Amino acid sequence: MTTTLWIIQGLLALAFLGAGAMKTLKSREEIIAMGLGWAEDFTDGTVRAIGTLEVAGALGLILPVLLDIVPVLTGVAAACLVLTMAGAGVVHVRRSEWGNLAPNLVLGGLSAFVAYSHLA
Repeated sequence: MTTTLWIIQGLLALAFLGAGAMKTLKSREEIIAMGLGWAEDFTDGTVRAIGTLEVAGALGLILPVLLDIVPVLTGVAAACLVLTMAGAGVVHVRRSEWGNLAPNLVLGGLSAFVAYSHLA
């Protein structure tokens, strides 16, 4: 695996781990108070589920390849994170939160690159 791909996977894992942990550990009200208004559209359980999926995706970006245990799962995790970012993008467009769309595009694009690199 190239150094560039490892760097991208590491940065993505950190981003998704941080975002997922925040959604998992904080209440929906705290998340809304932080300025993340999209959480108003979802239940507490849904916000926690999104966070849990992001944490699982972050682990999936690193562990399968690092441990050489079913390394194709890294590509699958990256593809799932692309879908997660597409869903987040739809929510932000629906809510006219245009400023929040750029991170979804960047994270989704980098996740697509990782997925392609591992699944092609």
